Amino acid sequence: KLVNSLRTRTRLLSLLPPKLRNLIVLAPDATRAAAAGAVPERTAAAGTPRLRAGFITGCVQQVFFSHVNEATVRVLAAEGCDVVAPRSQGCCGALALHSGRDGEARTFARALIETFEKTDVDVIVINAAGCGSSMKTYGELFRDDPAWAARAQAFAAKVRDVTEVLASLGAPRAPRNRLDMRIAYHDACHLAHAQGVRQQPRDLLAAIPGVTLVPIAESEICCGSAGIFNLVQPEMAATLGARKAANIADAKPDIVATTNPGCMLQISASARAAGVNQPVVHVVEVLDASIRGHALGQA
Repeated sequence: KLVNSLRTRTRLLSLLPPKLRNLIVLAPDATRAAAAGAVPERTAAAGTPRLRAGFITGCVQQVFFSHVNEATVRVLAAEGCDVVAPRSQGCCGALALHSGRDGEARTFARALIETFEKTDVDVIVINAAGCGSSMKTYGELFRDDPAWAARAQAFAAKVRDVTEVLASLGAPRAPRNRLDMRIAYHDACHLAHAQGVRQQPRDLLAAIPGVTLVPIAESEICCGSAGIFNLVQPEMAATLGARKAANIADAKPDIVATTNPGCMLQISASARAAGVNQPVVHVVEVLDASIRGHALGQA
């Protein structure tokens, strides 16, 4: 409530230091996240298990988008995955890597690797593109560390974005209910450029009855989030965000779907700055709504 109040008091907001002002502009509405809780450590697959999936709950996701984590676990389980989400897991080190603090990132990575080495999972699933991008490079991060190089590479080889995992399972097991809506898919840079994952999210959305995918002009151009770029370079990030918001507005979607919390925050903030109330959701939220036959945003 305080954040929303400050956003409307533009004169007061303009008096704040730029970085603090930018944090207020970017801050999400945490109402849904507060209502959600930590996901269970173990969630059984619906029917015969097809895959044993370790789940990274993340830092930003867990605090601000825990409802996305809940949706991720529900969708994975509905599609036949036993889901293991160790309560002891910590940060993956992505934000430290984005900041050039490699030593700190290695400390986080070692702890995470040790945690998941105990789980005996087939894949390690992440629903935040920035985190997935960093974890897939653990082998490079530890290339000069004989004690950890092989362990880091083995971990990295199992890391998959949730859209990769769901697309790899083949024909959906859980029936999809109809969602009559126009959806614009935004390519998160850390998914499309860093990981080369572009088609899988689109295929998953297009397979939902009633969904029409609408293209966004300059779809491969960054929205301005880019790890911590929108925090350290707020002016340039705002310019990119305004460009992205304008292209989205031209596409006239009902919602925007993407795969990274930073993009969700940045696009939402840019839309507000343009005077538009543009819903921005994670791809798994759309899948979850279709599988459960609920409206998007419904608990």
